[in-house]
Amino acid sequence: MSFETLDADTWSLLKKYDTPTVCNVWELLDVRPRTAGYMDRRITAAFPSLPPMVGYASTATFRSANPPRSGNVYAGLSAQLKDFERYPGPAVVVFQDMDDPSAAATFGEIMCTTYKTFGAAGLITSGTGRDLDQVAAINFPVFTAGTVCAHGYCQVVDVGVPVHVGGISIQCGDIIHADRNGVTTIPTNAARLVAQSCEEFMQAEGVILEYLKGAKPTIEGFSKAQEECKNRIKKLGEKMRKSFFG
Repeated sequence: MSFETLDADTWSLLKKYDTPTVCNVWELLDVRPRTAGYMDRRITAAFPSLPPMVGYASTATFRSANPPRSGNVYAGLSAQLKDFERYPGPAVVVFQDMDDPSAAATFGEIMCTTYKTFGAAGLITSGTGRDLDQVAAINFPVFTAGTVCAHGYCQVVDVGVPVHVGGISIQCGDIIHADRNGVTTIPTNAARLVAQSCEEFMQAEGVILEYLKGAKPTIEGFSKAQEECKNRIKKLGEKMRKSFFG
């Protein structure tokens, strides 16, 4: 399976903007419901101060409640590292914890250090994590449903399979964008357009923000700023849809 390669400028732009802005811009294409494509409140950033994380989803399933039939607790890790080679950019490890509730930590210091060494941009799990001080020290973004102090019988079960995390389905190769506000996906065929449109969207919102920072704002003036912002965003959406759909 081949994945669309994004140019360096697109990666740079995607990492420049926060995830809410990316969501706002992506919505303008109107190709999926506004309640779709992003993870729910169960998945949160362990290190909110880190900048946005962007990469291709390298998916896997995980269990820790029972001993594996063969191998050790790190069985499957090499298969994940091999999976990274398929993507034309950094991987984001996306785990679905098959135990409900999570029995033990999906990741710790060794796993995250390994992932980062082999080029991963970060990790997301529907389960839990541990060694947070050590993982914070290497500036590796992780997004979890909580923490557990022990690793149990941790085992990577399957690699490169569809997973369900935070209320949405993730396929291997999906583009992930995440920061302290949450996690969203961006279809590869729209990523470049979304990245290039973020600045114009922020300028439109800036009309309202700049007005509110001015001297003695009035309701009438605020309404005019709102209308100008609305019109700019409308024009941006029309331009994006024309570009996207042809």
